[in-house]
Amino acid sequence: MIKVQDIAYVRFAAPDLDVMKRFAADFGLVLTAHEKDVLYHRGTDPSPYIHVTEFGDAGFRGVAFEAGSAEDLAAAAQIEGASPVEKLDAPGGGQVVRFTDPDGYSVEVVHGREPLPALTVPRSQGLNRGSQRGRLGELHRPPSGPSSVKRLGHAVVRVADYRVSAEWYKSRFGFLSSDEVYIGEPDNVVTAFMRCDRGDEYTDHHTLLCVGIGEPGFDHAAFEVEAVDALMAGHDHLVQAGCDHHAGVGRHVLGSQIFDYWRDPWGHVVEHFTDGDLLNARAEPVLHDPGTALGTMWGTFVAN
Repeated sequence: MIKVQDIAYVRFAAPDLDVMKRFAADFGLVLTAHEKDVLYHRGTDPSPYIHVTEFGDAGFRGVAFEAGSAEDLAAAAQIEGASPVEKLDAPGGGQVVRFTDPDGYSVEVVHGREPLPALTVPRSQGLNRGSQRGRLGELHRPPSGPSSVKRLGHAVVRVADYRVSAEWYKSRFGFLSSDEVYIGEPDNVVTAFMRCDRGDEYTDHHTLLCVGIGEPGFDHAAFEVEAVDALMAGHDHLVQAGCDHHAGVGRHVLGSQIFDYWRDPWGHVVEHFTDGDLLNARAEPVLHDPGTALGTMWGTFVAN
């Protein structure tokens, strides 16, 4: 087992890359390169790409995670079912080890991709709360337009057997459960919000969910934006661009993110989020009923 450090990118295929370029720009992604019928999009953080689209029949193609070191990547290649360490033929270079999970999803573990310079993102100017004034003498004028995605935060896939998939991912990549969800009896766990094990370092409440309900397939990928104003400006921009809204705006209970869900031109759900919980390895998992998992503190999570 190794301990992956973060999610790296998601892969899709689409029959019209120009249409995907337009949607990605409206969603707040930045084109890194268009090479050999493949689009590579990044956020404002230094990762060279976080969203990959290959030319072909529309569909989800897989997910990738970051190894912490070259030694970890070499160790990953020794895990049952792994490919050898291979050169990663994409912007930023690097190396990759490839897997196929129990439901046939492509899973890549990567290391050594060269970062790009971070892009400028409008910063939050502070809040004037009722009990604490944090913005003095400054007018609050956040920009309109796309949301300026910073990074990829998590991916969710539906699987045939949650226990099989959770064991597969945890035993290979070191994922920890943050919150678990059951249906019926408490021992009938059907999904867990799984995070990376980074020891004492705090990381996202969840990086991966395997949901054992319904037919196996892609559920959604979530991209972090700077703050609430960025999320809401992006919402208005996507509405004006005629994009397909899926759910939100609201705040989840589990993970606490403020969320806004959209569909790309081929129906894949992608999320903007901000202000999520952060945990380290000391946090213990908590068991919840499905009402809590689907609940919101405010707003709605009902799909359109």
